[in-house]
Parts: sequence; structure tokens; C-alpha cells
Amino acid sequence: MRELVISSPGRKNALSTAILEALARELADAAGEPVLLTGEGNAFSAGLDLSEVARMDVNGARRLLSALEDLVESVFTYPAPTVALVNGHAIAGGCVLALCCDRRIATADPAARIGLNEVALGLLFPPRTLAMVRARLGPAAAAAVLGAELLDPLRALQAGLVDEVAADPRSAALAWLEARSRHPRAAYAAAKASLHAQVFDRAEEERQRFEDEVLPRWTSAETKAALSRALKR
Repeated sequence: MRELVISSPGRKNALSTAILEALARELADAAGEPVLLTGEGNAFSAGLDLSEVARMDVNGARRLLSALEDLVESVFTYPAPTVALVNGHAIAGGCVLALCCDRRIATADPAARIGLNEVALGLLFPPRTLAMVRARLGPAAAAAVLGAELLDPLRALQAGLVDEVAADPRSAALAWLEARSRHPRAAYAAAKASLHAQVFDRAEEERQRFEDEVLPRWTSAETKAALSRALKR
């Protein structure tokens, strides 16, 4: 079993370009071993590094969002069992990474907030990320994305954002991972690949929309102003 820990200084394990690229390398190094994904300290991840987003140009946005998209696809299609130990806040990009995993087990701490609040910040989902959210949440995706609410763990469970809320989430996550790890690896990988087949096909066709609509939105003056207000809060 490999444990991947989201860790960054400052804002609750924010996902900078460097952090996303480092996580992708760690996942590749796991080489098909079962993976537990969690955050350092008392947070899973409060999302993308808004201070980086607020100052980046189109090329910076392209690199950041491409790193996010590549990691989303890599975790979602990873051939072995994956579990997200949601040990605290899992907001926006943090919630996205948790949703990529086969199982999401959250802390019972009512102060934790979980949700996809990108729309509330004026941000558009990049295509592969949105395709993964649709595949994972099914009919509940629209409410999660358009509502853009941050929920406590029990409400996140009702919304389908997590699969379980536990008083001891680490023990629960390790037990789930151990049980799934007993399955023949080749069979697990093949079944998972079949279940996730074609999820990203449409997103590939939307690559031009990503360039024409998503990137400009992320670097617009309106978005930067909204992010500046969010950072002040």
C-alpha cells in the first residue's frame, strides 16, 4: 500500500501546480500498488492555490489546469484500489481529487467542509474534470456543481460526495483498502477499466472549448477580482 499525502505550506494543503505535478509523480511511482490519498494535518485539501490562480497568465493557467486534468485522469483510472481519507476540508479541487478515488471516507468532524464551489468563485470546470464528476456522481452532479455548496460531512454523505463518515476514518480507510487489495489485481484493474471506459472521450473532443472558453475565464479580470475577495476572506 502507498500513502500519498497532500502537503503544502500556508493555506490548508492548497494545490499549486508544483503540488499537482508532485502528486502525479508519486502516483506513477506507486506502480499499481493500492493507494491511500489524504492530507497533512487536519485538512484534506482546501482546493487549488488561489494565490497562484489570481496572478497567473494564460500560459500559467494552461499548465495548472493541465496538471489538474492529468492527475484527475490518472487517479480515476488507476488500476488498483484507491481510497480518499478525507480528514478535513475537501473543497473545490480538493473535493475533485477525493471524488477520483474508488472510495471516499470522511471524518465525522462537523467543522469539516466538503464540496465543489467552483461556480461560486466564477470558475469553469476543465473538461476532463467535469467528465469525471459526471461519471462519479451521476444525476447528483448537477446539484453539486450548480449548487456550489460547502457541506458538513453528513450532508456531503447525503449528496454522494463521500461514501462513509467515520469517527476513525483512517482505520476505516485502511480496512476498506485491505479488503479490496485481496481481489486478484488483474481482475480488479480490468473491471475498473471497463466501468470507466469512454468517460474521457467527450472531454477530448472539448479540448478546443478548453482553450477558447475555460482558460480565458480563469484569467479574466472578473475572476481575478472574485479570487481577490475570496483570499481576503
